[in-house]
Amino acid sequence: MRGLLATSIGVTCAASLALPLTPSATAVTARPAPTAETATAAALATSPAAPLPGSTQSLPLTPLTRDRTRAGTGAEQGVTRRDVRPFSLLGIVWDDPDAELDGRVQVRTRDAKTRAWSGWQDVETHNADHGADPDAAERSSGRVRGATAPLWVGDSDGVELRVRPATGHRTEDTARGVRTAASTAPLPAGLSLELVDPGTAAPAPAPATRMRTTRAAAASGTSAATEIPALSREATERELLAQPGAPLSPGQRAAKPYIGPRPNIVTRRGWGADESLRESGFRYTTTVKAAFVHHTASGNNYTCAQAPSVIRGIYRYHVKSLGWRDIGYNFLVDKCGTLYEGRAGGVTKAVMGAHTLGFNSNSMGIAAIGTYTSTKPSAATVKAIASLTAWKLGLFGGNPNGKTYLKSGGGNLYAKGKNVRLNVISGHRDGFATECPGRQLYGKLASARTTAARYQGR
Repeated sequence: MRGLLATSIGVTCAASLALPLTPSATAVTARPAPTAETATAAALATSPAAPLPGSTQSLPLTPLTRDRTRAGTGAEQGVTRRDVRPFSLLGIVWDDPDAELDGRVQVRTRDAKTRAWSGWQDVETHNADHGADPDAAERSSGRVRGATAPLWVGDSDGVELRVRPATGHRTEDTARGVRTAASTAPLPAGLSLELVDPGTAAPAPAPATRMRTTRAAAASGTSAATEIPALSREATERELLAQPGAPLSPGQRAAKPYIGPRPNIVTRRGWGADESLRESGFRYTTTVKAAFVHHTASGNNYTCAQAPSVIRGIYRYHVKSLGWRDIGYNFLVDKCGTLYEGRAGGVTKAVMGAHTLGFNSNSMGIAAIGTYTSTKPSAATVKAIASLTAWKLGLFGGNPNGKTYLKSGGGNLYAKGKNVRLNVISGHRDGFATECPGRQLYGKLASARTTAARYQGR
C-alpha cells in the first residue's frame, strides 16, 4: 500500500523508533557489532524515508476489430492485455471536454502481489458534470480534457480495457421508402487510458511531536499541520469571534452565531498532496451559500487506510490527466467518516472549486469516496457530511435546513444567468442532470440536513 499509515477512522502517525541518538561513553567502548536490523533502524531514525513521487502512464486506445477498414470512431476500442508499470487508479480521457463518451467502458487488472486477474469492472463514463464553470479561466486554459470518473483498483501491474460504443436505431429515407437501421454512436477523439500511481506520502511526525494547527494555520492557504483538530461548538465560536478576518457577518458578530463544532480535518499535508502538481496561487468566490454533495464514483474496494492514496490518485488524475488547476472537490470523506481537505486555499475560506459545472461560485463541493448508486453510505460518512456542513456553512451564516439562490454559470439543467433556488445542502444532481451522488447517498441528504442544523444549535 502506497498510502499513509492509517487507522480505520483516519490518518494517524507512525510510532517513533526508541533508539538512543547519543550512546554513553561505556556503550561506545563496549558496543556490539551492529546487525542488519539495528543498522536499518538507525538509518530510519536519522533519515526518515522520503516520499515516492507518483506517476501517470498514458496508453492510447486502438481499434479492437480485426477489420481495419471498419475501424472508425464508432468501432470498439481498447487496450489489449499487457504488463505495465505499477498503478492503483485509472480512467479514460479524450480531447474535447464538452464531448461525452456514449458507451460502455470495462477494464480488468492484474494484482501486483497475487498476480491474479480481476473480473471485468465497469468504469463510470459520465464525468462532464464535474469541472470548472464554462467561463472560468480554469475551463478555458486549453489543457482541459473530457474524462470518465476514476476507478480505484489497488496495486496493479497489468491491464486490459475495452470501450464499446452505444448502439441504437436511426430512420432513413430510401428510394423504396422509410426503413430503420442500426446505428453506433461515435466515440470521442483522442481516447487514452490513464494509469495513475499515487506515490507515497512523507511519514507523519510521531504522536508526541505531531504538529497541530494554530488559528493562523487553519485560516491560511496551506497548513504545515497534518490535521486540523476538532473543537467544541463553544470553542469554535470563541475562536472565530476573536479573529479579525473571520468570515462572519456583522449580524453574526452581534448575536450568537449558529456555527457547528469544528470537525477534525486531515490537511493536504496529512494525505500527502504534492503541491508542485497544482497551479500556484488560489481562487476564491465571495461566500459559501450552499454545499453540493458528490460521490467520486471510484468504487468501494478501498480500505480506510488507503483513503489518502485514493485522494492522491484523484488529485493527480484531475491535474495531470484532466488539466484542472487542482483537485476539484473542496473536501472529501471516506467510508469511515474521516474528513480531508481538498482544493488548496484554506479550509475556512470560500475557495473556488471545480465540482458542480455551472454552480462552482459561492458553493463548496464535498465528495464521498466511493460509489453510492446501489451501495448505502456508512452512517459515519453521513455524520461527517453533517458535521462539516454545520461548521463550514455556519461560518457564512448558512442554515443547513434552509434554501438559497445561486446563479447558474451554464449547464444542462439551467441556462447561464438563471437564479436557481436550491437546498443549502444539495446533491450534485440538483444542479446538473447526473446520477451523482448516487441514489443511496442522495437519499441520506435529508438526514444530513437535520443533523447539521442540530449541530448548529437550531
